[in-house]
Amino acid sequence: MFLFTALKMLEKLEIVQQRFIEVSDLIIQPDVIADQKRYIQLNKEYKDLNKIVKKGEDYKSIIANIEEAEIMIKEESDVEMIDMAKIQLEEAKEQLPKLEEEIRFLLIPKDPDDGKSVVVEIRAGTGGDEASIFAGDLYRMYTKYCQDQGWRVSFVDANEGTAGGFKEVIFEVSGEEVYGTMKYESGVHRVQRVPQTETQGRVHTSAATVMVLPEAEEFDVEVNMNDVRIDYFCSSGPGGQSVNTTYSAVRLTHEPSGIVAQCQDQKSQHKNKEKALKVLRSRLYELELQKKLEQDSEKRNSLVSSGDRSAKIRTYNYPQGRVTDHRIGLTLYDLQNIINGDIQKLVDELKLYQNTQKLKEAGETL
Repeated sequence: MFLFTALKMLEKLEIVQQRFIEVSDLIIQPDVIADQKRYIQLNKEYKDLNKIVKKGEDYKSIIANIEEAEIMIKEESDVEMIDMAKIQLEEAKEQLPKLEEEIRFLLIPKDPDDGKSVVVEIRAGTGGDEASIFAGDLYRMYTKYCQDQGWRVSFVDANEGTAGGFKEVIFEVSGEEVYGTMKYESGVHRVQRVPQTETQGRVHTSAATVMVLPEAEEFDVEVNMNDVRIDYFCSSGPGGQSVNTTYSAVRLTHEPSGIVAQCQDQKSQHKNKEKALKVLRSRLYELELQKKLEQDSEKRNSLVSSGDRSAKIRTYNYPQGRVTDHRIGLTLYDLQNIINGDIQKLVDELKLYQNTQKLKEAGETL
């Protein structure tokens, strides 16, 4: 069984090695370098393949150690040498399962959007003022988490709630593999707690919707600016403070789709327009992505389904100090740390579940 498994794994690694050599050659070709879209795609593939190739070298080395140790045990007459070979064999066989598991997950076809930066939109749902306060809590939770990951968070626009928090807040997160990590956060988040305005101590349920959009590059979505109406207006700071008397805020309306994006964070009209265009492009890209998801049964049944924004994905229960992710039935009694940005355990479990499902669907037997 060991030999059969190793041979199958080595076959897969050989295919990856051949493609890696091919891509390595392509990315130095002048015609490829001149084609920005193709060059960026191949460069991303090169990095992904390189990770597998390195793990593959480790795997081949362990297999060689096992084979060497088995030959020594059979052919060696020196007792000490046989004992050393047995130790080598035992160590190598202990290392193998973990490495095989890592390679299996690396071999799962990746979502091409996983490496992208994102635009995150949080909107207060049912629950009035409490929903706005909760949307603010989620904004702080994600901001803290993203900063801990070393990603850059950039505020885009917000509509503040009357009692604090936000009716709507939009921000960008830039870095490596941001969408691949943050995409699991899309959906309806519920909070169960006693609102600050509640005099009788009753627990209320409120909700906020989170949308995580992969940030579209210019070559992902071509926006015809003739289809976009541009409006300039005076921006206002948080809570209506720092009112700007210049028309620096920008609102873009994509007339064919009716999609609107605006930004008033920057003092520069040009920078606000640039940020608003990023959001508009990402929303248009997500519209196309949604159509693809609806046609793709495998993705439609996965955890990440852009098509269903009404899906209740997580509940934050304050009286019991627990957070429950309904998609995988995971409950953690660590609400305070989670709401303060420590969501890595949730992300890891969601990724593990998703990857395991993908392995099953791919019919992996290794």
